[in-house]
Amino acid sequence: MRIAVLDDYQKVAHRHADWDSLGADVVFFHDHLGDTNAVTKALDGFDVVVAMRERTPFTAERLEALPALRLLVTTGPVNASIDTHAAQRLGITVCGTGMPDHAAAELTWGLILSLTRSIQQESLGMRDGDWQRTVGGDLAGRTLGIVGLGTLGLRIAAVGVAFGMRVVAWSNNLDPVHAADHGVEALDKHELFSTSDIITVHYRLSERSKGIIGAGELGWMKPTALLINTSRGPLVDASALVEALREGRIGGAALDVYDTEPLPAGDALRTAPNALLTPHVGYVTQETYDVFYRDAVEDIASFRDGTPVRVLTP
Repeated sequence: MRIAVLDDYQKVAHRHADWDSLGADVVFFHDHLGDTNAVTKALDGFDVVVAMRERTPFTAERLEALPALRLLVTTGPVNASIDTHAAQRLGITVCGTGMPDHAAAELTWGLILSLTRSIQQESLGMRDGDWQRTVGGDLAGRTLGIVGLGTLGLRIAAVGVAFGMRVVAWSNNLDPVHAADHGVEALDKHELFSTSDIITVHYRLSERSKGIIGAGELGWMKPTALLINTSRGPLVDASALVEALREGRIGGAALDVYDTEPLPAGDALRTAPNALLTPHVGYVTQETYDVFYRDAVEDIASFRDGTPVRVLTP
């Protein structure tokens, strides 16, 4: 059995699970494979592929070009970038892993605090010999707007309440009673965007939700308001966001997710003013990696023994 472990950027996957227990040839790929030709060439002859979240899509075209592939494991319990119907048709089993639900929420608050209090600028200033470049903002008494009040949104809301913020939320199917039970006020979309001081996105990506925050929504925001996205890049119209930042129509943005990942070196977001950018590290923590890779090894062992677990194939 040959096993490929993809997108191991930090070269740490081997430390987070007992790969030797599989008695197999395990190859760790430390660079992103890129386009379809690169993916299919690199993975030719592998029986098992372990994919890191949605970094490397597995379309029908790619799966069809990998005749040796029998098991595709994705870290996390779902992966919208895998064509599971094509996998089923081709006889490829797709399995997932567990995923702790706290890491992305914790990063979200790190970004909110860093952007609000200009922590990055002040730290760089200290290294340059400066002292107190900026005047920070406050959280207490401000309005936190949450787009999507699911598991992560509720974690964000609880911290916002603890900070003494007014917490409001919007989604297409938000139950006002459910929101109120968690100290959150349900608003319509326009009111949330026009009254919030900080807006954070925690929405499931689908064809319907792509671009759910576009030029219109950005235009509703206060000129001092901040936008945070640790969910999925395509939820926000990146071009409209760059334009809003360059024209100073919003106070700033903090992003951990992008339309294309890794974010291309020449992407306009990299030079947008008042933009705090991190490289999709919302789930990149010790505990999360322990769960991802431990479960991946279990998935492979169970599949080899004829009793696959956490199966995602229809």
